[in-house]
Amino acid sequence: MKSQEQSQPQETRPAPIARWLDRIPLWLLAAVLIGLVFLRVIVNDADYRIIFKAVSKGVTITIYVSVIAYAGAVLFGLILGLMRISHRRALQEISSFYVEIIRGLPMLVILYYIAFVGAPFLVQTINWIGEILVSTGVLAGPGNALVELSVRDLDFTARAILALTIGYSAFVSEIIRAGIQSIPPGQMEAARSLGMTYWQAMRYVVLPQAVRNVLPPLGNEFIAIVKDSSLVSMLGVQDITQLGKVYSASTFRFFETYNVVGFLYLVMTIGLALLVRVTEKRMGKSENRGQPAPT
Repeated sequence: MKSQEQSQPQETRPAPIARWLDRIPLWLLAAVLIGLVFLRVIVNDADYRIIFKAVSKGVTITIYVSVIAYAGAVLFGLILGLMRISHRRALQEISSFYVEIIRGLPMLVILYYIAFVGAPFLVQTINWIGEILVSTGVLAGPGNALVELSVRDLDFTARAILALTIGYSAFVSEIIRAGIQSIPPGQMEAARSLGMTYWQAMRYVVLPQAVRNVLPPLGNEFIAIVKDSSLVSMLGVQDITQLGKVYSASTFRFFETYNVVGFLYLVMTIGLALLVRVTEKRMGKSENRGQPAPT
């Protein structure tokens, strides 16, 4: 028996690096290698170093605009999503009208409309409220401050954030609505039978379960808003795209400049996409642990 066991070939386990290479997608490996080569070019080439230093200053503005607009879109989208599934028809019709109109407009049109039409109208409304406060003698101090507010006080960065918030809140609301409706109705009925109100059941039972379903698509929406944040360059906001446009126009190095611009966006978007995939896998594993083992 010992001689037979010794004659059988032993199974060799692959090295840790080989196992890691088997799990990693080939497209990601190719993208990382290309990125490393391009990063080496940036380090060794003086022209690319200057361009990278000039354009990378816009990363802060890009991230700032994307994060603030995304947070506002999620908050506003949650309200719209709850209105869409409300039993009151008036709330359903108002939210549906908003969602369908906003989703039917290009993001660039929304950006221009908010920047050059919506912002002046908002300032005029605030001025009108201030005049009422001053004329009635109620809160005259804050009223004077509202009256003195001008359109120039609302800079283009704030207008761009407001436009992206309005545009993406319509898409986020549909994601949240679908996530809530994916929860079996029996969950709500069980919570109501325990004495919870509708909003208590929604807050403590339905929404925590819906969050698991909507996190991956919400992550994809954040990636999309990072890419669409480049549209704010049309308003002169000093993001990555705007700085690249200004630098290339002054030096005529369009090829090198937009290589750097594309590289910066790809680093952010691919990194976020990988983070979303890892989060989705971990959530899937946690759900599998909670399921009973098959008999």
